Amino acid sequence: MQYWAIQTLNSLALGGLLFLLAAGFSLIFGLMRIANLTHGALYMLGAYFGTSILKTVPNLWLAALIGGLAVGLLGGLFEKFVLRRLGGNILGQVLVTLGVAFILADVCLVVWGGDPLPIPTPPALQQPVRIAGLAFPAYRLAVVVIAVLVGILLYLLMERTRLGAMIRAGVDDMEMARACGIPVSRLFTTVFCLGAALAGAGGIIGGPIMSAYPGLDADMLPLALIVVILGGLGSLVGAFVGSFVIGFVYTFGVALLPDLAYVILFLPMILVIAFRPRGLFGKFAA
Repeated sequence: MQYWAIQTLNSLALGGLLFLLAAGFSLIFGLMRIANLTHGALYMLGAYFGTSILKTVPNLWLAALIGGLAVGLLGGLFEKFVLRRLGGNILGQVLVTLGVAFILADVCLVVWGGDPLPIPTPPALQQPVRIAGLAFPAYRLAVVVIAVLVGILLYLLMERTRLGAMIRAGVDDMEMARACGIPVSRLFTTVFCLGAALAGAGGIIGGPIMSAYPGLDADMLPLALIVVILGGLGSLVGAFVGSFVIGFVYTFGVALLPDLAYVILFLPMILVIAFRPRGLFGKFAA
């Protein structure tokens, strides 16, 4: 019983981290029609930033805020000065984001080295929580709570603010949004900054579970891509549901059928693409 409970919690924690990564990715993909392949590298960069920030600011949550803002700023500069110049050149945008992902990976390797760098768990969350006689890692429960809170805040942003209305309009019909006077360029930069900041903060929050190590980007990006395809482009609800579905599928697949883990992981994506190309909650056919 303890084993299954812990695996379930591991699935929820992974789903929460995937949501922090995939929510911004989905909005960028849905609004800008760009498969931003730097997103995994931004997650990894956030994790490495966290290891450095914590040496000066010994508070994980404050480090996540600072690191997220720093990564968001880098993302905004990248969108404004590089991606914007490639407007309409989809292949060029994909190749540039892939190239920048490789550059960021090498920069992290040069600056922080090739050894995994652990991020300590906050002292208040180091003791396990006991529920119904079972012990659960408190930090993993905290990650799930954070993901739910971020999901609620993003939902309120998308559904209750003018910025959210503009983003939804852009996802639904970009040409009509332009015709209505929505400042699309600024909207692109804002959404890219938001997505990058969530990825960077997610990397730091996920640090006590996954650490910061070379190749973290390559481990997380495919999972985020699957989440976006499964949930649907530009859909926050889809990103939330898809993240936890993939969290469960991946965790239990690795635990029960390690030789078939990737078959189990990619099969739902293949079925969704075949029978529902827009994804479970998607609004736009890619």
